Amino acid sequence: MALLGSAAIAMWWDIAPAQRIEFEDWHSHEHFPERLSIPGFLRGSRWSSANEGFFVMYELEAYDTLTSPGYLERLNNPTPWSTKMMPHHRNMVRSQCRVIDSYGGGIAGSLLTVRVSPETSQADATRRALLEVLRQVPHEIGLTSAHLLRTETPQLAQTKEQKIRGGKDAVADWIVIVSGYDARALEDLASGKPALLGVGSAQHDVYRLSYAATPHDLQLNRPLRQQ
Repeated sequence: MALLGSAAIAMWWDIAPAQRIEFEDWHSHEHFPERLSIPGFLRGSRWSSANEGFFVMYELEAYDTLTSPGYLERLNNPTPWSTKMMPHHRNMVRSQCRVIDSYGGGIAGSLLTVRVSPETSQADATRRALLEVLRQVPHEIGLTSAHLLRTETPQLAQTKEQKIRGGKDAVADWIVIVSGYDARALEDLASGKPALLGVGSAQHDVYRLSYAATPHDLQLNRPLRQQ
């Protein structure tokens, strides 16, 4: 998929098996419609991994959306169902990002995420090396798009949602996202391209698409489903 807008929220967490069915119900039928009703939220997608983890991304029109009144109002006024579900978000990593570059398009069924933390002195060289790899990705068999995000956390007070989750969230540094129709091609890319995993510390995983939507898809004039 080609990323929509110039900013994003990228998140990783896992859910205990006992809460998974309710979590996906809440996230699909209440949380996505709520978030996508906020001006500047262009698309949301949820991805699941074989080890029961999730990756969730919201694509935003602009970086300023992260500090917009509409978004902050929701972060500080969670619904009763959100208040119930958010304590079950384990090992939460939440990064508020600028989109550095985006190549390719479409929505494919599999996704590779790589969290990279280069040394400060190597930041420029790392960026060039990553983009050299990523701009070729849409032309490779099994792959469809590639993107580079950089975390830039706004200076804001801790929100009520963060407090419900137990405090300050962990963050990633730089984030590589690659989509494709062949999960094996994504694994091969991660293992065969030192530029993706050989810069500072890196962590990667492959996910399958669980759900994706835009505001238009959800017909946001309809009432949100609540428990």
